[in-house]
Amino acid sequence: MKSTVEEIRARFDKDVERFSNLDTGQSATIDAPLALELIAEAAATTTPRARRLLDVGCGAGNYSLKLLQALPALDVTLVDLSSPMLARAEQRIAAAGARSVRPVQGDIRDVVIGEATFDVIVAAAVFHHLRTDAEWRDVFAKLFRALAPGGSLWIFDVVECEMPAMRAAAWRRYGEYLESLRGPSYRDEVLAYVEKEDTPRPLTYQLDLLREVGFSAVEVLHKHGLFAAFGAVRAEPGVQGSCAN
Repeated sequence: MKSTVEEIRARFDKDVERFSNLDTGQSATIDAPLALELIAEAAATTTPRARRLLDVGCGAGNYSLKLLQALPALDVTLVDLSSPMLARAEQRIAAAGARSVRPVQGDIRDVVIGEATFDVIVAAAVFHHLRTDAEWRDVFAKLFRALAPGGSLWIFDVVECEMPAMRAAAWRRYGEYLESLRGPSYRDEVLAYVEKEDTPRPLTYQLDLLREVGFSAVEVLHKHGLFAAFGAVRAEPGVQGSCAN
């Protein structure tokens, strides 16, 4: 049995400090600082007039902070399961010059986020907690509807290998990466909670689903082993999406 939402929330409530470093990002994810840079650049390039940001699974707010460097004075809405994470994110983002900050505690599967409400949505290390195909489709469709025409969605997350023969090698390399950071005990700790909590899907699955729910163009920014940064644009009526297929 995978972790429940309450179990996931309880773990993140105790882990605020690890998610509060803008220079390193979440160290357990490969290339986290690079993903921060790439997503901020992509959001600013595809939606340069953005004013409204939704940060799904915001953690301590690193992605919103990086977006504010590229797109100043945003109205920021934060969604996260963890109240301590939201409190830290709200404090950091308000201090960084956001025009407004609205924290929403809850699960993106359940919270009401409206339609055509945001210009940019970011989601980092969150969708791997989705379970069924129906949940994946419902959440991606919900985010598509929440974007204004011309808006963009950017994701950084763990992704599963599509080829079964590659899977064991990819997870072995990830274990070696974790061990290089803090040793075997840290590797075993992270891999244990990944096994307990996470149900990632292949990158190709997610790109296809983005198109199926209505996005006009998708773009892969970076992929390294089990981690990928990618996104999509909701086209304006009568206008082709601004990312290349």
